[in-house]
Amino acid sequence: MTFAPLMPGILMLIVFGGLLTFTIIQIVVARTSQVRRHWLARTALVVLLGAMMLRPVVNDGRALDAVGGDVDVYFVIDTTSSMAAEDWDGDNPRLDGVRADIAELTEELAGARFSVTTFDAATVERVPLTTDAGAVEQTVAAMTQEITGYSSGSSISEPLSHLKKTLDEADPNHTTILYYLGDGEQTVDEQPESFAPLADAIDGGAVLGYGTEDGGRMLENRGLDATGESAYIQDPETGSDAISRIDQDALTAIAGQLGVDYIHRDASTSVAEAASGITVVPESEPGENREPEPELYWIFAIPFGALVLYELAGFIIEFRRTRLGGGG
Repeated sequence: MTFAPLMPGILMLIVFGGLLTFTIIQIVVARTSQVRRHWLARTALVVLLGAMMLRPVVNDGRALDAVGGDVDVYFVIDTTSSMAAEDWDGDNPRLDGVRADIAELTEELAGARFSVTTFDAATVERVPLTTDAGAVEQTVAAMTQEITGYSSGSSISEPLSHLKKTLDEADPNHTTILYYLGDGEQTVDEQPESFAPLADAIDGGAVLGYGTEDGGRMLENRGLDATGESAYIQDPETGSDAISRIDQDALTAIAGQLGVDYIHRDASTSVAEAASGITVVPESEPGENREPEPELYWIFAIPFGALVLYELAGFIIEFRRTRLGGGG
């Protein structure tokens, strides 16, 4: 048996030690046996409540829980206008593929801690490290590409400075996994910076590429105040619908700099291979039980409830006696 107390041990000792001292003093100074019985019951309530707050659990020494708390997974997502290009699974936007892949990866790596960072003209950490995979999926589900009017060109290395700072502050005892999800399209003139400085800070991950060689058109994102139907982004040189195409060479280069695999994504295949070799939950030995440890607080809750009813009944009887006495 082990214990998982609901408050620090020292605080429990102070609180329940003080309560016990008080109730024992009341037992000693009680003038009648009836009053003494009530204070004995209250002393028992304090003891039972303390036992419940210690949260005793059965533990036979076998491994029971996932140990994913030491695996940190960072999703870095391109949200530039090109990620709205409609060439995922037919004519769906690339971000739909990102959403589907992150949902699958969080399931594959259940128990790990996850972080979500997006980048376009600026890099923003949307979700700090958390074990709440639901929060990650909700954030990604609500994610859109940058507002078209604010777009002024993008670099595939935009998140590099943020990642350097984040990974420098990461726990060195944790396994650090990085997933870069984008289309590799560089729309500013300068050359992208190298991701090589991050290679020693990560233990695995992948660069996931979205889009096709034929490319796709991109609907505008006009923000929350937009009215009417959205139009497609126009190519200023031709006046026709702009076409975004994946740059797999750029994505392969990022993967090489990070020392991870590049995987071109499409809707017909699973992204599970990007999580292969990453152990979040240790393998069980034969007969090992992964069920949650049974808690024993309910054993103390039964007599606790009975004593509460006893005290409540005594209070009602005393209250009625007082009222009847006052009425006479």
